[in-house]
Amino acid sequence: MLVDLTAVALIATTVWVAFFVRDTIMLLAEPGQKVESSGHGLAEDLGNAGDAASNVPFVGDVLKKPLQSAADASAGFADAGASFQETVTQVANVTTTALIVVLVLLILVLWLPPRLLWIRRSMIVRRLADVPGGADLLALRALTGPPADLVKLPTPPGGFADAWRRGDQEVIAILSAAALAHTGLLP
Repeated sequence: MLVDLTAVALIATTVWVAFFVRDTIMLLAEPGQKVESSGHGLAEDLGNAGDAASNVPFVGDVLKKPLQSAADASAGFADAGASFQETVTQVANVTTTALIVVLVLLILVLWLPPRLLWIRRSMIVRRLADVPGGADLLALRALTGPPADLVKLPTPPGGFADAWRRGDQEVIAILSAAALAHTGLLP
């Protein structure tokens, strides 16, 4: 369970980091926002100035044309700012998606195969425990397994191997439980 929780925590951390990177990249869009806002403001002001200049007698139309051209150019700056923001957003989205997909796949590749192997092995051991004579086989497995598991158990008179050979049901149950515990299963 600890490995499962670690995998889930790593996946959650990966998603959090990916969105943190996205937010950091999106900070690059701020100059585009300023250019867009300034471009719209300048275009509006120049358009208003052109409208006001058109009211000047005799030269109003002549004055309005350059102001209107400048207003159109300012609108182009605003469009460039918006385009820059869209590009930054696309880069941020692609980067976030790539980080999530690549890192989550890496975590799954490292975690899932051993987890599936454990599930398969525990199913086999559980089936073995349920068949007649399965407790004897699990006890034998405990006897031939890691000695550290046996050291933790109270040693019967004559030792574990002798008690197992004699068919001591209490020792067989203890050894069988130790074999199940070694696999990660409850007796």
